[in-house]
Amino acid sequence: MSTSRELLARLVAFDTTSRESNLELIGFVRDYLADLGVPCELIHNPERSKANLFATIGPADVPGIVLSGHTDVVPADGQAWTCPPFELTERNGNLYGRGTADMKGYIACVLALVPALVDSHLRLPVHIALSYDEEVGCLGVRSLLEVLRERPVKPLLCVIGEPTQLKPVLGHKGKLAMRCDVHGAACHSAYAPQGVNAIEYAARLIAELGRLGQALRAPGQHDERFDPPFSTVQTGVIEGGKALNIVPEACRFDFEVRALPHMDPWQVAERLQQYAADTLLPAMRAVSAQSDIRFSELSSYPGLATSVQSQAARWVAQFCGSREFGTVAFGTEGGLFDQAGIPTVVCGPGSMDQGHKPDEFVSLAQLQACDEMLERVLAFVRQGQ
Repeated sequence: MSTSRELLARLVAFDTTSRESNLELIGFVRDYLADLGVPCELIHNPERSKANLFATIGPADVPGIVLSGHTDVVPADGQAWTCPPFELTERNGNLYGRGTADMKGYIACVLALVPALVDSHLRLPVHIALSYDEEVGCLGVRSLLEVLRERPVKPLLCVIGEPTQLKPVLGHKGKLAMRCDVHGAACHSAYAPQGVNAIEYAARLIAELGRLGQALRAPGQHDERFDPPFSTVQTGVIEGGKALNIVPEACRFDFEVRALPHMDPWQVAERLQQYAADTLLPAMRAVSAQSDIRFSELSSYPGLATSVQSQAARWVAQFCGSREFGTVAFGTEGGLFDQAGIPTVVCGPGSMDQGHKPDEFVSLAQLQACDEMLERVLAFVRQGQ
């Protein structure tokens, strides 16, 4: 019987950086489950280069618990690692490797639980859900959820094992990522008024974004459960221009809105689009009729706001042994599960303080504590509600 540490070593060895395929890892999990008599289904992306995995242990005709994790990891390129990122290294009670905290440590613990699940008489099923491309916009889980929506029985609860140091988390912000392409008109910089400077108009749009973001800081819009307690706006990437003596014809920038769960982030995008249409485009087109400002969505996911009074919160408190519920600043797939009608909490081993960094790690103590939490999940599905 493989331990969670042994399984984590196998999982870390697969380079599942989001730009790569996750099929080798998915194949390993499929074969591992098949050896234990657990069938699973794969939901591929259109190119069939990646796949989600969904498996059920126990009766399929009653609601159960989903243990969910994403298989992709962020790149290790350019980071100052002191150990191989795709090889598990143990030092001073910590296990180092890309994805150990975010979030292959949780997946390893879930897989280590499978033999005990198979050997038990379960009154409620346990579902294992593994997705792809979470790190680039929660892309893969959407097709998995489309399949689940068609099932006659919805799960009672989803536990997403993002790293929270095994503290139950009921909320996180949503995110909208957008791209803006500004098209002006080039000319020699000595005759700048005859052109349309795309960089300068992009700068005016970015300044307007700053004003919109500042308005979101008003005390009446705060939710003190979050840090920061307001929705935020930021521009993260900008590019444009060819040479200093050419009025730039094109400029592109990417921005994001991280919105409190009950705020629609599209409000910010729509206000910026209105500003572009009413204020900037008329001035640009007065010089060049071909000028344009175009917006496109890069990615988005909803926030999560599970009620402290919900049954899902009571169950996860039982599993974790704590009713000290919190929120996290980072996003998860939890809002998408919640939108699909599956009550969701976030709870997993490790800390995001180590995620996405060189020498990412999860402690052996956290891995063991996660094993113990999942044993309480096992006891719950044995007993029923």
